[in-house]
Amino acid sequence: QVQPVESGGGSVQSGGSLRLSCTGSGYTYMAWFRQSPGKGREGLAASAKYVRQMYEDSVKGRFTIYQGDAQNTITLQMNNLKSEDTGIYFCTGDRAKYYDFGYLLRPEMYADWGQGTQVTVSS
Repeated sequence: QVQPVESGGGSVQSGGSLRLSCTGSGYTYMAWFRQSPGKGREGLAASAKYVRQMYEDSVKGRFTIYQGDAQNTITLQMNNLKSEDTGIYFCTGDRAKYYDFGYLLRPEMYADWGQGTQVTVSS
């Protein structure tokens, strides 16, 4: 079983932008989660078959999830980053045939997880 592989991340000042990419094949839906110090894994953005997207409220209007240029790649474009966006970002996917779209920001919906990539936003 092949896990998703993330790339991108790094350090940026508040108000800046970063782009994360994830490669994974055969997934029905994919998402990006964030784990910050002292917090659990939080769902930020999800995409079902590259057609429907959903976002956590704090990132709406700032983050965009979309199919990347390369095959089987999903990208998270992050703009107007804030210090509270700091954390480890994980790409995840699942191959379930049937699912409830409204639940796609819940970690229990996903079987495969990447290793994570660090994003640090300094104020």
